[in-house]
Amino acid sequence: MTSSNHRFTDAERRGLYRAIHERRDVRSQFLPDRIPPEVLARLLEAAHHAPSVGFMQPWDFIVIESRSVRDAVLATFEEENQKAAERFEGERKEHYRSLKLQGILESPLNLCITCDRSRGGPHVLGRNSIVDTDLFSTCLAVQNLWLAARAEGIGVGWVSILDQEQLSTALNLPGHVYPLAYLCLGYVSDFLDQPELEAKGWRGRLPLSELVHGDQWGQPLAALNKVAVK
Repeated sequence: MTSSNHRFTDAERRGLYRAIHERRDVRSQFLPDRIPPEVLARLLEAAHHAPSVGFMQPWDFIVIESRSVRDAVLATFEEENQKAAERFEGERKEHYRSLKLQGILESPLNLCITCDRSRGGPHVLGRNSIVDTDLFSTCLAVQNLWLAARAEGIGVGWVSILDQEQLSTALNLPGHVYPLAYLCLGYVSDFLDQPELEAKGWRGRLPLSELVHGDQWGQPLAALNKVAVK
C-alpha cells in the first residue's frame, strides 16, 4: 500500500489543481486596487522558492510602479506589436489587431523577473551540458509566482511582445542580466472560464492524448489507455 504520509489533504490538493487550471494570462480585467505589501511579499517569496539547476537562483525581481518606466515599456510594445501584426494577412491580421495583448498601464503593478546569467560563477552544477538551464530555472520562478497570484485572487499577464534591448535600457539592466518576463499584476473583476486567446478563437487547447508518448516518440503510453485523457 502506498504511504500517504506526505500527501496533501483532499482540500489542499483541490486548491493546487484549481490554481493550475484557473490560472489565466490577464490583459483586460484589471482593477485599480493596490496589491498590499504583505501579499506582494508572499508572491515574491513563492517565486524565490522555485527550483533551480545547481541551486543557482538566477532570478531578480524589479517591481515597477513608475509611470515613466511603464510609458517606455509601452512604447516598445506598440512598436513590436505593429511588426507582429505585419506577419499575418487578411482576416487573421484583423483578428490579431483586435486582441488586447497587454495591461501595462491598466494594472496597478508591473514586475520584471530577470535572469542573471553569471550567477553561480562559470561552473554551475548541472549546467555543463545545457547552458540555458538558468533561463529554464527562471521560468519556474515565473510559474510559482503565477500560481500563488491565482490563489491570492490576483491576475497576471505576461507581455512578451517587447524588444529585449529596449526593455533592458528602460530598466537600466547590466549586460549580464536578461529581462526574461515582463508581467502585469493586479486584482481583477473576474477570471475568464477559458484562456482569452481560446475564448476569442485564436487557438484552442491541444488534446493531451495527442501529446503523450511512451518510451519513444510516437509510441502509445499503455497506462493512459486505462484512464480518460482528453
